Formats: sequence, C-alpha cells, structure tokens
Amino acid sequence: MALPPDVCKEVGEVLARVGDKWSILVIRHLREGPVRFNDLRRDLGGITHKVLTSTLRGLERDGFVLRTVTPTVPPRVDYALTELGQELMEPIDMLATWALRRRAAVHHARAAYDAREEPPPRREPS
Repeated sequence: MALPPDVCKEVGEVLARVGDKWSILVIRHLREGPVRFNDLRRDLGGITHKVLTSTLRGLERDGFVLRTVTPTVPPRVDYALTELGQELMEPIDMLATWALRRRAAVHHARAAYDAREEPPPRREPS
C-alpha cells in the first residue's frame, strides 16, 4: 500500500526521531523511571552535553519525554518517559531482540561484502 507523500514525510520524521542512536539509548535508559540530566549523561557514556540536550529536547517536543524542573538551588531537572514513550518500548525491545538474535548474520554479511569490495593489491612499478 503506497502512502501519500505528506503521510510518508510525517512517518519518516517520527521514525527519524525514534530510530536515532541516542534517542533509542535515552528512551531505553528512562524506562526504569525519572533520571537527572548529569546521571543520564554519565550512564550513557560517549554522548556530549550538546547532543544529549538536543536529543532530550527533540524527544520532549515529540511527546516521548517529560522534563520536570524542581526549583532548588541549583535547579533539579529530571527526565521521564511519557505514556507515549512507554508505549514505544515494545517496538524498541522487539527490534533490540531481533538485533541480538541476528547480529551474527549481519556480521557475516558485512564480512562477505567487505571481502568482495576490497580493492586489489597495488603493484609497484618495475
């Protein structure tokens, strides 16, 4: 079934948000409950402050994450999944399970592809 272009664009935007590497990791990390920004950054490892901020803002904008500010000194900021974010866990878990089961097949396919695509050795001029 072909979708109209406007619907394809909207679906593509949602998939781009939830399919992003950092978005998936953030969503999976928030499944246990609210987490503070610095704890999330430390636990994810390898993510910059800027990228985490951008990822969280995008997830909040799209309705997957709720940001709660507690007016203390310094302010406490917690992030938690919304109902929509919790609902997203099912397909993410299914995809993660599939990736775990099929990772050897993907590794094998990559190795076969790389072996075919390897350039021939260069010959030195005589």
